[in-house]
Amino acid sequence: MATDPRRLSFLLAVQRAGGVLAAADLLGVTASAVSQQIARLEAEEGFAVLDRGPRGVTLTPAGRVLAEAAERIESELVEARQAIAALGDGVSGRVAVGAFQTAIRAVVAPSLAPLDEQFPAVQVDVQEHEPIESVRMLRAGDLDVVVLERDSENQNPAPRGSRDVPLVDEPWRLVVPAGMTPPTSLEDLARLTFVGSEPGTASDRALQRLSRTLGTDLRLRHSTYDFDTTLALITAGQGVAVLPALALQGGALGDHLQVVRLAGLGERQLFVRHRATRHEPSPAVRAVVTVMGEVASRLVLA
Repeated sequence: MATDPRRLSFLLAVQRAGGVLAAADLLGVTASAVSQQIARLEAEEGFAVLDRGPRGVTLTPAGRVLAEAAERIESELVEARQAIAALGDGVSGRVAVGAFQTAIRAVVAPSLAPLDEQFPAVQVDVQEHEPIESVRMLRAGDLDVVVLERDSENQNPAPRGSRDVPLVDEPWRLVVPAGMTPPTSLEDLARLTFVGSEPGTASDRALQRLSRTLGTDLRLRHSTYDFDTTLALITAGQGVAVLPALALQGGALGDHLQVVRLAGLGERQLFVRHRATRHEPSPAVRAVVTVMGEVASRLVLA
């Protein structure tokens, strides 16, 4: 019996949400409807796609293969819709861009005017999201382009079905209170207290890399995601921080903080990710990515 591809969307929802109940909420249906569709999928395929245990469900190896196929189908349908929308004279279409605060301020927002001038029929919808949420929405087809970050040491390849385009490599800077005697080498960092960053962010990975370089655990206090919050905590005497150069532009420091440039701090990389299967991205997506790259190439990093 041939598999009904519509059932694959229920399996993909279980994988993304982490369970049947959460998948039902994600799809806007009942948990019973999800269970019925999964049961029919297993009957059609002749093997189990879920391991059902006392603590919930997980995908079997065969289930993961089908979920990956469902993700490819979903991505190709999104690409096809974009290509259809772009048919006709000129480049046109709506492009939803997901990015975080510093990327919007430094790259995305400055790209809107040149995009409007060069591609007036392209409509850009900017949405502020944390990187993890942006990636999830890109996979679901809710975003077309996302701007992400990584510490320079983390060079993981783009997931299957997507493509990464570099934007800018910016140096990490040490930010300390204005009255503090600035450190002069990486070794001096071992005696300092740092304002911590949310796990998984590029800032957190940079601190982990510095810990490995110094051969000791850095002393951390607090946990922040927003750079303005980090700067406020440094001003309040809660420690120092490693921040990217783009976060320190536009008068963000005031009179209470100073920037220290130390060799060996490394770089944060900003890059664009968009879906990429066997089809090329739509002309509208290509236009947005190209213009953002041009704007990023002209950035002056303090």
